[in-house]
Amino acid sequence: MDFNRANWSADNCSVKRTLEIVGEKWTFLVLREAFYGARRFEQFHEGVGCARNVLTDRLKTLVEHGLMLRQPYREPGVRQRDEYRLTEKGTDLFPAVVTLMQWGDRWVADDAGPPVKLSHRGCGGAVRVTLQCEGGHSELTARDIAPAPGPGALPSGRG
Repeated sequence: MDFNRANWSADNCSVKRTLEIVGEKWTFLVLREAFYGARRFEQFHEGVGCARNVLTDRLKTLVEHGLMLRQPYREPGVRQRDEYRLTEKGTDLFPAVVTLMQWGDRWVADDAGPPVKLSHRGCGGAVRVTLQCEGGHSELTARDIAPAPGPGALPSGRG
C-alpha cells in the first residue's frame, strides 16, 4: 500500500489524539514534575509555576484520561488531601518527555548547558532516547523511516 498522504485521513491520527490530552504546555510540565518525583499539589505548583486553577485543571485532565491516579493521604492534624501518582499509561510518556528535553538541550539550552542531566541508576551512564527498528538498527532519523497505512488508517474521502 502506498502512503500518499493525500489519500489518507488525519482524523484517526494517534498524534492528534495524544495532543488532545497532553499537548498543552502546562500538562507536559506537570508530567515532567511527576517524573522528577512530585506527588502533591504544592510540589507540582512550585515546580510548574502556573496558576493554581490551571494546575487543578491539568491534574484533573491527567486523572480523567488515566495517566495519573488521585490517592488520598492525611498528615496528622490536617484534613485529608490527594496526591497524584503516575499510572502505567502516564509512565509510558517518559520517553516523549526525555526526547523533548534532549531536543531542548541541543537547540535552546543556555550557554552553560543543560539544566538537568539524566543518568541510569544502575551504572551512572547518561540516558538518551533513540529510534531503533525491530531489526536492531538504531540511531534512526526521519530520513530512515517509511510511513505506511496501518490497520486503523482511514481513506481521506478525496479523490
